[in-house]
Amino acid sequence: MKTPSRIEPLVTDGLVDRVTRQLMSGKEAMVFVVECGDEVRCAKVYKEANKRAFRQAVDYTEGRKVKNSRQARAMAKGSRYGRQEQEAAWQSAEVDALYRLAAAGVRVPTPYNFHEGVLLMELVADADGEPAPRLNDIAMSEDDARRHHAFLVRQVVRMLCAGIVHGDLSEYNILVDADGPVIIDLPQAIDAAANNNASRMLERDVDNLAAYFGQFAPELLATDYGKEIWSLYESGSLHPDIELTGQFKRDEKLADLDEVMQVIEAARAEDAARRARMAGVDAAE
Repeated sequence: MKTPSRIEPLVTDGLVDRVTRQLMSGKEAMVFVVECGDEVRCAKVYKEANKRAFRQAVDYTEGRKVKNSRQARAMAKGSRYGRQEQEAAWQSAEVDALYRLAAAGVRVPTPYNFHEGVLLMELVADADGEPAPRLNDIAMSEDDARRHHAFLVRQVVRMLCAGIVHGDLSEYNILVDADGPVIIDLPQAIDAAANNNASRMLERDVDNLAAYFGQFAPELLATDYGKEIWSLYESGSLHPDIELTGQFKRDEKLADLDEVMQVIEAARAEDAARRARMAGVDAAE
């Protein structure tokens, strides 16, 4: 097929030899099968912000690191430069997450290169070398459901131990190759320590897994792995090989309202001081 214009720079630089075909077009990117020497890989071409169905909600981008204070201020103001930097940060988030998760032993596609909004990575393939199907496209027995669910819960734990929450995990962004599930689509990956929405997003990811696999193995619907996992993470007890029960006992003690108000007031004072410092920097510039 004709080489898409966004992939042409990779061909010029010798990173890609030929584009074989388009594999899929999703809410945030188009994916192409490409040849790189003797290997078949895939090239994920991120759509521009105005053409992308998945928006950069603050729930996902909160807490992401930026290069410097100038970049942070521009992104906060929504200037043209800020929007460009925000788009670049959104795209590079998946690359960073893939490298971190691959190093942590999570089953994700191996990333090879990232160039001008195009991510070159491993093509997850089945036993015949064809692109692996999505989880929702394969036949599922009760035993398969239990096995895949248990494996993916362990992957969620391993991801969190690496400091990352997927944020959009479901049967639609999990592939299944000859060795089992592979997690894909991570541009919305969340920094677990820096994002206040991380616990909610993790619980939603885990609930999505239970809801899907629970169609085949109904006992999974009664599990509560999300809250259990996050509780262990908060206490510093979580590690990749920890034994989970799937149950979580909620704390029924009443909150100390005086202590809560003290924390809120301290946070307000800290935010006011931060805003004053930023205003002073802007005025100086």
